Amino acid sequence: MDKVENRKKIDKLLELEIFPFLYFPLRQVLQKVPIGSLDFLEEIRLRQLKPLMLVIGSQDFMVTHGGRLTSKYDDVYIVSKEDMDKTFQLICQGSVYAVEDELKNGFITLPGGHRVGITGKVILEGSTVKTIKSVSAFNIRIAREVMGAADKVLPYIIDKRFGIYNTLILSPPKAGKTTLLRDLIRQLSSGVERLHVRGFKVGLVDERSEIACCHNGVPQNNVGLRTDVLDACPKAQGIMMLLRSMSPDIIATDEIGRIEDVKAIEEAVNAGVTIITTVHGTNLDEIKKRPTIHKLINSGFFKRYIILGFSSGVGSLEMVIDGESFKTIYENKKGKVVSNAV
Repeated sequence: MDKVENRKKIDKLLELEIFPFLYFPLRQVLQKVPIGSLDFLEEIRLRQLKPLMLVIGSQDFMVTHGGRLTSKYDDVYIVSKEDMDKTFQLICQGSVYAVEDELKNGFITLPGGHRVGITGKVILEGSTVKTIKSVSAFNIRIAREVMGAADKVLPYIIDKRFGIYNTLILSPPKAGKTTLLRDLIRQLSSGVERLHVRGFKVGLVDERSEIACCHNGVPQNNVGLRTDVLDACPKAQGIMMLLRSMSPDIIATDEIGRIEDVKAIEEAVNAGVTIITTVHGTNLDEIKKRPTIHKLINSGFFKRYIILGFSSGVGSLEMVIDGESFKTIYENKKGKVVSNAV
């Protein structure tokens, strides 16, 4: 996609999917920001009585009344209580009760898959969160699919005898593991003709609504032809539900870590289902120190470890490790790629 097409896409995305949920003074200011400055827009941050801010390419900027991006506190647009209240009404489409279940998780998903993180006064019912009121901040995270993000990884996780290897993706925060996982799911679900990969039945447990980005239960992102999604479902419960009801070939989920996640993964693998999942970390030695993940590694559940980083930009494939021999079969080392894959 060239720059002109990309900017047209961003302009359309903002006008149709983001701006309708912002109170008009906010919308007017953001419409003044040069569209070329928004190529890598990640977040729109609204904090009551604080400057309107944009996160672009992992850097944050304040926005002036004239739409200029700045790091200085001069003539910046200050988000008012009215901006917050009216925007909240637009996001909820006039009914807070209709989105209470989502509010319990601290976010609301908009059409298009954009996620609005919300903070404010938490209302408890017993020991569980009932809702959030007196909203003090919004974080509108722009959902962007990266078609082909998994192209480089796919050849390393294909087992020509049995299908797909159980795979664990490691990366630091914001290094692209969810983007990679989403595209892996899409391609494995629909099939990859160039690699002679048939389409697999994929069960996706999308606990944080970040992968499929469902709105009213319907995936807003392309997760493939044969993917069944459990949205906003705890990982361990979702894995067991999919095992019992959907006969998946592959189960995918994001950011494992709890002991119940590990037990559910063990059940799935013992039932002959392939697991593809992710975890926060920069290398294998780091995650081995975590008791829950250590158990899975020692048990030999994962046959491939995919490590992402930033050496060649966000989402760089840094290393692929074989889960049986623990030998490196791909390494991006100081710009020189070393590959031992067959």
